[in-house]
Amino acid sequence: MKLFVGLGNPGKKYAETRHNVGFRVIDELAKKWHVSMCEEKKFQGEMGSVHLNGEKVMLLKPMTYMNLSGESVQKVMDFYDLYNEDVIVIYDDLDMETGKVRGREKGSAGGHNGIKSMILHLAGEDFKRFKIGIGKPAHGKITDHVLGGFTTEEGIDISLAIEKVVSACEEMLQTDFLKAVSGLNQSCKHLGSRDG
Repeated sequence: MKLFVGLGNPGKKYAETRHNVGFRVIDELAKKWHVSMCEEKKFQGEMGSVHLNGEKVMLLKPMTYMNLSGESVQKVMDFYDLYNEDVIVIYDDLDMETGKVRGREKGSAGGHNGIKSMILHLAGEDFKRFKIGIGKPAHGKITDHVLGGFTTEEGIDISLAIEKVVSACEEMLQTDFLKAVSGLNQSCKHLGSRDG
């Protein structure tokens, strides 16, 4: 059993913000896998599931707001008796150029409040993750940046990055996470620099 978690904030006003790229990946996976996402109040999130390659695969968008994402994930894990190794988290990363993508088997929060909450509630850093770069602002507040929208050019890079992560999620189910990550990490050098 696998649980793919996209991090973001609920509500229309946050839908297209930089902080919500995790939600967007889950939405794309749901479309591709024909999964109906429904609100599950007991899990404080929107969920859906499908059987792929003989395995149950669940998609989750926590509706707790970013800083409390771990609460929702923990509820799902407790209910389905999942381990940290069964969880794959998709989220935005300020420390990577916009549109770059990377996979990791574990790691620190790196200042990301959603991941801080995940580490707290999962009692460890040993969960898989796909990160999508959103870049750091040249000036202004970090909060305004992550809760702001993408420029047209950034939007193209992000759409390509989301496609890459969706493909990597599919590949890891067919092969394994390390193989999917290897291809993803190699491809990230080509993203975010379409002009050469």
